[in-house]
Amino acid sequence: MIKVLFDLKKEYYFNSLYPLIRLMSEDPKYDISLTIGNDQKRVFGIFLKSNKKRVRQELEEQGYKVTTQKAGYDVIVCGDALKNPASYDADALKIHLDHGVGIKTLRIRNIVRQKEQHYHVFLEGRYWYDYIKSLGWQDKARFYTDTGIPKLDPFFWENYYNNNALIKKLGLNPKKKTVLFAPSYKPSCIEFLQENITDLVGDYNLVIKLHPYSWGGKYVSHSQHIFYEKLAARNADVFLIPEDDYDIFPYLYMADTMISDTSSVINEFLALGKFGIIYVLPYEQLNHSDGMPVLSIDPEEWLEGAFPHMHKPEDLLPAVREALNPTEEMKNKLSEYRDYFFSGLDGKAGQRVKAAIERLLSENGRFDFNRTVTI
Repeated sequence: MIKVLFDLKKEYYFNSLYPLIRLMSEDPKYDISLTIGNDQKRVFGIFLKSNKKRVRQELEEQGYKVTTQKAGYDVIVCGDALKNPASYDADALKIHLDHGVGIKTLRIRNIVRQKEQHYHVFLEGRYWYDYIKSLGWQDKARFYTDTGIPKLDPFFWENYYNNNALIKKLGLNPKKKTVLFAPSYKPSCIEFLQENITDLVGDYNLVIKLHPYSWGGKYVSHSQHIFYEKLAARNADVFLIPEDDYDIFPYLYMADTMISDTSSVINEFLALGKFGIIYVLPYEQLNHSDGMPVLSIDPEEWLEGAFPHMHKPEDLLPAVREALNPTEEMKNKLSEYRDYFFSGLDGKAGQRVKAAIERLLSENGRFDFNRTVTI
């Protein structure tokens, strides 16, 4: 029996790990466990309250085995670099499946900072490997670019999402195009569009999906969600996705276009072959404390020529119209970007990652699968 621990530092990391969890749970060779983080939320602007008990209860109700034990596993699968990595077995195979597929550099920065750890990092495609190589960090872990990333698999599972059912559940007008507003929490266009976002109401369905951190009050002010809660409460045509619904994928799959800023949902929308809108925030070279840029690319250049770019709130309606009526040049550029940013958009990335893990386990002599494993 191969013992595998899936590390959920944050509840919303579950999406990135679920396709592999599902595959391994169906395979009798594997014994699957999940460990979870505190998922803290700030209360009264002062106190931090853990959601760990609720998350554990919900996972266990779904049939998952949740544990606090971090030792004794053959494979560790994580959605970000491990917290307190010394508490895990040093010889365990460490599989990194990032929880986001955007342009924020934190994903590679966290890996490189753990100099004593060796990760097998499955990237969504060539773009990120080229960026890592430009930093001279291609030897800091073992990187895979051809498998694709399991997080995106559900987009390509037949009948997995039901747009008609979701439209009915939200009470949307099926005759109108749907615009999804899904800003990041930091840096964010949330405040820039507060006064103009309702310009969409009337001609379009407006669905708002905030980042999980926008609700918690730990990393940014509670004002990020309070404004939009009030907006939805007084406007029947504004649909705010509730805090406990952290899975944005059904809404990405349903939306005709979307608006965001530096969030990974921009690239996830690209993976679907749809045209989104990038709000280019007032330029500021954002850096981490060690001087590393927060973003791997200037947002002004990100998907340039395919996704319309906004620079001020007044650009909203023209950008939406452009995204919903792309030119042939935009379609060609989108295809180029999609092929560069992503590999394996076929719903089978999880299968390829699982096969790669089995090959690695065979190579180090820990398990004999009595078959050839290829990726």
